[in-house]
Amino acid sequence: MPLTRRDFGKVAISAVPAAASLSLPVTALAAPDSKVSGVQIGVITYSLRQGIAKPDLPAVIAKIGISSVELMSGDAEARAGAPAQPAGRGGGGGGRGARGAAGASGAGRGAGGGGGRAPMTPEQQAAQAAARQALTDWRAAATPATWQGVRKQFNDQGVNLQILCYNMGVNIADDEIDYAFRMAQAMGVRGISSSSTVAVAKRVAPFAAKYKIMWGGHGHNNITDPEQFGNEESFEKIMSFGDYIGANLDVGHYNQTGANAVAFIQRHYDRITNVHIKDSTKPTEPGTVSNKLTPWGEGDAPIREVLQLMRKERYTFPANIEFEYTIPAGSDAVTEVGKCLDYARACLAL
Repeated sequence: MPLTRRDFGKVAISAVPAAASLSLPVTALAAPDSKVSGVQIGVITYSLRQGIAKPDLPAVIAKIGISSVELMSGDAEARAGAPAQPAGRGGGGGGRGARGAAGASGAGRGAGGGGGRAPMTPEQQAAQAAARQALTDWRAAATPATWQGVRKQFNDQGVNLQILCYNMGVNIADDEIDYAFRMAQAMGVRGISSSSTVAVAKRVAPFAAKYKIMWGGHGHNNITDPEQFGNEESFEKIMSFGDYIGANLDVGHYNQTGANAVAFIQRHYDRITNVHIKDSTKPTEPGTVSNKLTPWGEGDAPIREVLQLMRKERYTFPANIEFEYTIPAGSDAVTEVGKCLDYARACLAL
């Protein structure tokens, strides 16, 4: 059974001052520690996409009390000084959405072209092309020291950079796949997570083997497109491409398909780069999916069961908070991520 809001209130936990005022600039007051009963709770920087300036990310994460991070590649490049890209027009390893796997490598939620968008003028097209070329040139000049410097920014706040999220759409070039792995190698991460497709995963497999870095396909709740990672069969298919291809299982999205995340983890724990934790509701009819994401404790995703399984089996991959539900009135992303951390602590206190 999920941990309800009422259950949550009954659990005596050491509260993290995440919901307190975090007005910027911020400075971590003490080394954060979100490893709870042996389970590493982390956060993907996508969770802090609203209202947080890129330069403030390490300090904000530390002040929430989180000691492990999954860094979006766009956030990494911004911290390393990459030239800015036009808003909504791409940029490597962009947003998180399921549709992000269908477009260019930078496509994703809030990152790709969309219905209703007016055609670009010739001047806008020229500016976009120039911006993309500037990014290409900048990437070509990046060195291992570039990414080691990004890691140090998090290390200095007591935050361990464990996962690089680099989304890879169907049009990604081999050179960019190699670039993503070189970035990950220099950062010293344990793996790459990626919203992508089955076809791209097959192309990625030789690069993952070359660099000996795990690449985990990020699951969504699309069970009709065989190119998407929406069910166990699709994950097993991409795992067959090579020993370094695995799963970034999203517990909330998997629950939206009606599938059993706990059983999946038990069967494939050795191929999991990391899990994403969020709450959601199950579908009401077989063969359908739910599109409802909820505040933690208001849905029926097996958050408690997953975290307690990780504790019992001593799994070492991180469980990363991915905050996606609607921000309640009067709150903000930082406060809500802090609530999610407290909820995870409560689950592991039982």
